[in-house]
Amino acid sequence: MLKALRAVAVSQYLIFLSLVAAVYLNTNPQAHAQEHAQAQEQADPAFQQWLQTLIAEARELGIPQSIIDQALVSVTPIPQVVSNDRNQAEFVETLDEYLQKRVTDWRIQTGRERMIQHRDVLAEVAAEYGVPARFIVAIWGIETNYGNFTGGTDVVRALVTLAYDPRRADYFRRELLSALQILQDGHISHADMKGSWAGAMGQSQFMPSSFVNYAVDHDGDGRRNIWTSEADVFASIANYLSQRGWQPGQRWGREVRLPDDYHERADQWSQGDASFSCSVLRRHTVQRSLGEWQMAGVRTADGADLPQADFPGSIVLPDGEDGSAFMTYPNFRAILTYNCANNYALAVAKLADSY
Repeated sequence: MLKALRAVAVSQYLIFLSLVAAVYLNTNPQAHAQEHAQAQEQADPAFQQWLQTLIAEARELGIPQSIIDQALVSVTPIPQVVSNDRNQAEFVETLDEYLQKRVTDWRIQTGRERMIQHRDVLAEVAAEYGVPARFIVAIWGIETNYGNFTGGTDVVRALVTLAYDPRRADYFRRELLSALQILQDGHISHADMKGSWAGAMGQSQFMPSSFVNYAVDHDGDGRRNIWTSEADVFASIANYLSQRGWQPGQRWGREVRLPDDYHERADQWSQGDASFSCSVLRRHTVQRSLGEWQMAGVRTADGADLPQADFPGSIVLPDGEDGSAFMTYPNFRAILTYNCANNYALAVAKLADSY
């Protein structure tokens, strides 16, 4: 009799648990969908085959099994990451829309405050690398709101997603392997390696390869810490720009006024089918001396003559013939290497000019 009662009790308890689970899934469709998507990916033979090939490559590069177990063995793609990759704001918003959201009163005022707060270390870094403090702080502000938002996505999982997606698979596979190298070198743990949906990390939002090549241990603690050390963040941004072509003492460029017949003559300044590592440079004209642009009728935005200088400039119209025109100098191209989008580089430049 007692055994029968216990059997009934156990049966009722199991029914209760199943009802609780059903209610939870019905009231949490997002959690259910995520679990279902992960289960599908784990069961996807094509992804699993790709993952095993990746794991074999990581082993060949000397990545320890402990890191492979932590970061790769049970990893699944993030579907939203692919959607984000197809709809980046730098390319779908007009320049005015982009600037209104990023060069805000809050960012301008906060940047001025941070310039004062970190005056000494910024002066050290600017002197060492030849990059003005205002550009370092502007990139910091645009990328992460001065370190307030560095992203909460698992960097390895984001890079796995983008490396599996065919659009830029080779590039993101290299970035993924660089991320594993960073874990191997002990700069950050896998649990703390959080960043953007695209795999950019820390307050400087470096891609893993940029971290490997340009991150700096400015505070001398033995770690290149772009996550919590402002000194390392500032020096890393400055080192990046310096190594990617920044010219000390030069401006980034300026807004300009074009002659009335500029568009009728524009073909003579077109770059045609020229190829660039940063694709948006195809939308710029050829580079010419400022004296040649002056002779062509180009003037500053207020109608004054262009400055006399011995460096080249190119013209870009981010929103086409009816939008604003900018004369961009070599330092603009250095900013473009940080993020290959004209709107992004103009936001950094405009924010830096506002401090």
